Amino acid sequence: MKIKKIMKIVFLILLVIVVILFTINRQQLKKNTLYLFNWTCYTPQSVIDEFEKKYNVRVVVDNFASNEEMFSKLLSGADGYDIIFPSQDYVSILIKLGMLDKIDKNDLENFKYISPNVKEKATYDPNFEYSIPYFMGASGVSVNNNKVSSYDKSWSIFSRKDLSGKMSMMDDMREVMGDALAYLGYSINTLDQKELKEAEDLIINEWKPNLVKFDSEGFGKSFASGDFNVVQGYAEVVYGEVPEDKWDKIDFFLPKEGGPLYIDSMCILKGAKHYDLALKFIDFILDPKIYASFLDEFAFPSSTNTDAMKYTTVKPMYNTEDLENYEIKDDLGENLSLYTEIWQRIRFSIQ
Repeated sequence: MKIKKIMKIVFLILLVIVVILFTINRQQLKKNTLYLFNWTCYTPQSVIDEFEKKYNVRVVVDNFASNEEMFSKLLSGADGYDIIFPSQDYVSILIKLGMLDKIDKNDLENFKYISPNVKEKATYDPNFEYSIPYFMGASGVSVNNNKVSSYDKSWSIFSRKDLSGKMSMMDDMREVMGDALAYLGYSINTLDQKELKEAEDLIINEWKPNLVKFDSEGFGKSFASGDFNVVQGYAEVVYGEVPEDKWDKIDFFLPKEGGPLYIDSMCILKGAKHYDLALKFIDFILDPKIYASFLDEFAFPSSTNTDAMKYTTVKPMYNTEDLENYEIKDDLGENLSLYTEIWQRIRFSIQ
């Protein structure tokens, strides 16, 4: 009986030790894990792997397809994220709502590589107190040259009835309405009722009848499968779905009329549990050699980093100069409701 009692005590002691070690390991793992909330097809795995190896940590990435989706999830109580990647208008909104932590740039050795062009345009956070630029670019148009060979590099491509049933535009009101406004020669941030009505009529009467749908999530896959021949959206999503040996059959262009310009940034959420690790990640991304890997992954131009082009090996799908006609999306505040009302009419209009 004594032996059984001793064995039982030993078993209980071992069980307690296992539970303690398991708890410690879980706490340590949680402590050394960085949580990112980024756009779909926007975080190269090679960069994540290199960061994890360098700092002996783990990185968990969740994705969103639009600023609205990201913002909605945060307002609904999604927490635990350390770094989020909003566009400039939502950076402004998040700052006003007190949802972001200030960034200590003294810990960012590579901040010096942020380009003057981005610094000039970042009026929403001029001193980069709450946001560090990740990439500056614009959505454009991807065309399958196996199916479509003759076209004007203009937003007017969506008016072509001969391409009807094989095209999509993003389910993003600021992007699509901004495209229409730019095509008509107006500011993408206009509050003029007449100009907004013209843009609404253009989308409803000329563009929407030729679209399969408004789609911000699956357009890359639909393009890659051949279901869509022309899509408006982010180039990295399309190139991320199409095998590299078929990239030569994709023509991605930024329409000559201009459109919405975005600056996606790295922001640390208020109360982030891994603030110091988040700073390390931000500084890691800004390193020109690391940033070059990011650019090569998506064939991006180096629009935000002054030195990264020295290390890139892939020809970018467009040049920084191509963004000259593009206008940054402002935070419209309460006036955003004007766009929301119009977008609801566009989305639910029936031809």
